[in-house]
Amino acid sequence: MRLTSIPASLPRPSAPLLAALGVSLAGAAALAGGMVEAQRYVLRRYRVPVLPAGADPIKVLHLSDIHLTPGQTRKRDWLTRLSALPVDLVVNTGDNLAHQRSVGPLVEALGPLLDAPGVFVLGSNDYYEPRVRNPFRYLLPDDGKRHTDVPELPWRHLSATFRGRGWLDLTNATGRLTVKGTDLAFAGVDDPHLAYDDLDAVDAPAPADADVRLAVAHAPYLRVLDHFAGRGWDAVLAGHTHGGQVCLPGGRALTTNCDLDTARARGLHRHPADSRPGDARSSWLHVCGGLGTSPFAQVRVACRPEAALLTLVPSTDASS
Repeated sequence: MRLTSIPASLPRPSAPLLAALGVSLAGAAALAGGMVEAQRYVLRRYRVPVLPAGADPIKVLHLSDIHLTPGQTRKRDWLTRLSALPVDLVVNTGDNLAHQRSVGPLVEALGPLLDAPGVFVLGSNDYYEPRVRNPFRYLLPDDGKRHTDVPELPWRHLSATFRGRGWLDLTNATGRLTVKGTDLAFAGVDDPHLAYDDLDAVDAPAPADADVRLAVAHAPYLRVLDHFAGRGWDAVLAGHTHGGQVCLPGGRALTTNCDLDTARARGLHRHPADSRPGDARSSWLHVCGGLGTSPFAQVRVACRPEAALLTLVPSTDASS
């Protein structure tokens, strides 16, 4: 019988190979962690001092960028649990859909929230099917190209359903609601990311006879924020940014996918950024980081998916 000698030691891998292996393992770990984080839903809470003195607080649930597909049962269950909150008003800033058959599951998940007073606008991902793209393009400067050469999603059905449940459609429109005895005026625009916004349609100054004035848009482009702040709207609510989606440790966003600065990728801020409450031609800005991702890039890093509960309070109660 012939014996085969076994080397005492195997050749050591080269430094470049070890470096490449380390990068691959780190990338795989980040991807796995990002997929887990994309389902770690969180409800964030803010106080917004915009009501007149003596008004009862108003609880506003801000939903955005749900990007729902029918198979996302965990997301649907989490949405359903939000109906247990003491919600007085729902503001939906678009990108609800990510599939042709998402309207029914979305309506079922929202459940009793659709019975609350509500307002809505649509986003690009309500209008058009998602498509496979290079995920790293999200981190690059916007080249202005919009992919509308894909099938439409059932946005007409979605809008009709929301309107049928009593929600105000603020697509380049204004409206008013009375909530807990408070007169709320609204203005909204169609998706600025697709350049569907018609600012001339909402060019009038915010109505001075309303108790509070709220503006709504899907994407917080500066032209829209400047427009509403300059016309006396007390606050602007938007989504679209996903909070940066892939952030540095601590949640620092690398991009907003629009011309908003990354320091305001999510959360409650002022607009313009250096203004203060009471300044002329300024407003509050709340950007919701949203609940979803593209179905082809279901990853969030240092940026948990979110909805927000905004408590509107009298401006005299801002520090209480």
